[in-house]
Amino acid sequence: MSRWLLALHSSTPMLGVAALDLDAPEASRRVLTRPAGRELTNGLLGVVQELLPADQWPSIVRLAVAKGPGGFTGTRLTVVMARTLAQQLGCPLDGWSSFALMAPRLAQSASLAPVEGPFWIVQTLPRRGQVGGQYQLHPEGCVDELQEPHLLPDGPSPSPALTMAENVDADVGRLLDLCLEAYRANASAPWQSVLPIYPTSPVGVV
Repeated sequence: MSRWLLALHSSTPMLGVAALDLDAPEASRRVLTRPAGRELTNGLLGVVQELLPADQWPSIVRLAVAKGPGGFTGTRLTVVMARTLAQQLGCPLDGWSSFALMAPRLAQSASLAPVEGPFWIVQTLPRRGQVGGQYQLHPEGCVDELQEPHLLPDGPSPSPALTMAENVDADVGRLLDLCLEAYRANASAPWQSVLPIYPTSPVGVV
């Protein structure tokens, strides 16, 4: 029986799911994106099963989930699903903010070199102000999240800052890559520590 990694990303209206068969060639990597929006409540399980049928879920050995920031319902649903699967299967769960996932992509598009120091990713919310997180790139391509995305105080935007830009297909693929790195390193990742980031209405428990 194959061993699977599974990654879930629903911090935007687009749902992204990615899976990797650890016992097969690289061609076994699967990525699926679907418009979700308000239909995510009824469609999440179906999309995941389209990529990885439910009868193979017992073979999942590690999971990863984008924990926000994003819409309350969408982010919460995938975090709850990932936590539940990790608990029932007894496997690790890696949680990454959606901003941390896009940080290397945005920095590359802005020609921002790792040696230039920390930078911010900022998202302007309708009638709610701005959400921002701070990041540092390293020459080998990894990224440190210096400050998790949070609601910024009123006033000037932090600098230097890049504007959040969605690309769920790329970001769920990166989430799967990070899950694979953590699997190879046998990194500890208890599911209890993975909570959704929802800056305008903090969630303490799932």
